[in-house]
Order: sequence, then C-alpha cells, then structure tokens
Amino acid sequence: MKALKYMVAVLFALIPTVLLAQEEPRAPLSPEEEEKQFYEAIEDQLDKYTEQLNLADWQVFYMDSILVSNFKGMRDELKQLGEAKVTNADLYVMVQDKWSENSYNAVMKILNEQQWNKYLKMGAARNKKARDKRAEKREGKK
Repeated sequence: MKALKYMVAVLFALIPTVLLAQEEPRAPLSPEEEEKQFYEAIEDQLDKYTEQLNLADWQVFYMDSILVSNFKGMRDELKQLGEAKVTNADLYVMVQDKWSENSYNAVMKILNEQQWNKYLKMGAARNKKARDKRAEKREGKK
C-alpha cells in the first residue's frame, strides 16, 4: 500500500516535467516585444505599489521614475555582462544587488513612515537583509 502511494506521488511529480518536454521551443522575442514586456513588468509593479501603499500622485510619479531608471540600468549592465560572455554568477548577483539597493534607498525617500513599514513588510526588508548578507560575504572573501 505504501509503495502504491509512493508510485502515485512520483507519477504526479513527473507529469509537469513530461508536459513541459512536449512544449515547442519558443522563438526569441523581437526587441520591440522585449521592450514592451519590460515596461509592462514595471507598470505591473507600479500598480501593485500604488494600490498596496496607497501612493499619492506625486509618489506614483517618483516611484515610476525610480523603477524605470534602476531597472534600465540593471538591464543594461546585465546585458553587457552577457555580451561579454561572463560566466561568474556572482557578478550578475552583484549587479542586481547594486540596482536593488539604489531602488531601496530612493523609495525610502519618497514614502512616509506608514508606507515605508508596509513596503518593508512586502518583502523589501527580507531582500535588503539578503543583499547585506551577500555583501558581507563578498567583503569577507577579499
């Protein structure tokens, strides 16, 4: 009986793998489609922040500027690493951490105390702690 339950569990675990293997490979996105998806992702994030943090109009403007500027900077740096065929994953993480830290510090300046606390609870505090831990680890290696 236990063996049957185990086999059924394994079967259900393998179903998604089999279904994914049957998918046809997707064609790469055109630069226009890639750009469109990039801005849609930023807009979705901005909508989430606007709703959950109850942002004022002026805060929405600044949040939009922060997200666009920092995401573009991060995307450009990551693209440069990719074009240079950099294989060290730590360098990619460092770039992401750098731009995430810039966003964190900029957002702190435009939110009031109540909004900031909610922003931290939405995951910013956990992400900041992880970035700091990675930075401390990198400093320890030097």
